Amino acid sequence: MLVNNKQLSTDYDVNSNGDLEKIEIQLLLEGIYRHYGFDFRNYAFSSIRRRVWHRVKAEKLESITSLLNKVLHDSKAMERLYLDFSINVTEMFRDPSFFKAIREKILPFLRDLPSIRIWHAGCSTGEEAYSMAILLNEEGLYEKSRIYATDMNNHVIQQAKIGRFPLKKMKSYTCNYVHSGGLNDFSEYYSVQEEHVFFNEELAKNIVFAQHNLVTDGSFNEFHLIVCRNVLIYFDQELQTRVHTLFLDSLCTDGILALGSREGLSFPNQEQFYSPLDEESKIFKRI
Repeated sequence: MLVNNKQLSTDYDVNSNGDLEKIEIQLLLEGIYRHYGFDFRNYAFSSIRRRVWHRVKAEKLESITSLLNKVLHDSKAMERLYLDFSINVTEMFRDPSFFKAIREKILPFLRDLPSIRIWHAGCSTGEEAYSMAILLNEEGLYEKSRIYATDMNNHVIQQAKIGRFPLKKMKSYTCNYVHSGGLNDFSEYYSVQEEHVFFNEELAKNIVFAQHNLVTDGSFNEFHLIVCRNVLIYFDQELQTRVHTLFLDSLCTDGILALGSREGLSFPNQEQFYSPLDEESKIFKRI
């Protein structure tokens, strides 16, 4: 039986391009893990794919395999790809209803504790950690609180330590603050210098900013409240389960876990370990 070589080649290209792309990405992530120790192998494929192709184009390369070759031999290229993989979407009092729920429903649970330990996992440039500091300050709890704000990306951690944010964002941040139940004039918490604002140093005195990778690092303390919002959506089910195990190991008895609006406990089968405190705001109490 004669086979039309042109037709065979076309069919092969159509059916295999997606598979080949997936293989290339898997090889890229495996190479990064083996050479640098950064583990992105269980990140959601669609998210990783977008970021990989962004870096391929930014480096003016022709293929993912070319990117693998470059990052293995050029640590600066690896740094750029690492920054692409780090998700840094955040803002002050993001989702104001969440912070209102923390103020009204969660802090009463914590008020009688002799000290309060809070972990902001995946804190990015620190906006939500500073928001929590403001909230605790207004409720008279900041002096006995310690906020641990961590991210895998040391670059954004260094930015967070400075506490400097663009002035142009303050209008939307002020709106978020007001809708979250803020008690004061938001401008009292920062000073303006040209095109940036600097938050008061007093707000940062009980915040510990540190590098921590949810994928590879273990528990480092026992917390009364863990906040990890819109980070797990970038992980596959296996990695989500692994991170939830880390959170369980890090929560004290009756500790509270706060997730993002697009996250929950049913997908990684964690519902058995928690009872809901505010289902709309995705806040749960360990049982």
